[in-house]
Amino acid sequence: MDERQRARRPGGRGARVGAAVHQAVTDLISERGYGKFSVGDVADRAGVADSSIYRRWGSLETLLTDVALTRLNARSPMPDTGSLAGDLRTYAATVAREITGPDGLALLRLAVALSSNGQQGLRARDDLLAERARQLQSMLDRASERGENAPDASDVLDHVLAPMYVRVLLGLDPLTPDYVDGLVDRLL
Repeated sequence: MDERQRARRPGGRGARVGAAVHQAVTDLISERGYGKFSVGDVADRAGVADSSIYRRWGSLETLLTDVALTRLNARSPMPDTGSLAGDLRTYAATVAREITGPDGLALLRLAVALSSNGQQGLRARDDLLAERARQLQSMLDRASERGENAPDASDVLDHVLAPMYVRVLLGLDPLTPDYVDGLVDRLL
């Protein structure tokens, strides 16, 4: 076997195991809640050995942090519709779909639970917010380059994202397209 054949492939077994473990964590959080399952439960649900999880993540807290950061941070490119209003509406609609989707509430609850669980949890929260701010800033910088008056990333978080997160976490009225667009309109 030559060197190229031995190289890890990004879509290979490791990626499948990672996806299965992440989904198992998300399902267990939905069913049982934070702190009510073990690495063994995750391994059983994902169909992998406990040792695979410990080897890759080291601990349940590290795994939970990885799940929160990976699944709550949209990795897709930021919208570029040609206007700040269009970009923000598209971005807000995407976030609304993510957090109201089948795993959205469980992942939001995981992020909240982690943030109140010691230094590692606080780092996870800070990393999550930093990634959201980085994503937003790239969109806001493009708007500024087009000559538009762009708000701060923290204003988008406070006036668009936070109200959506609170509604989902508290089980309030649904995130309708009109509601989401209204948040963007009030910000702008």
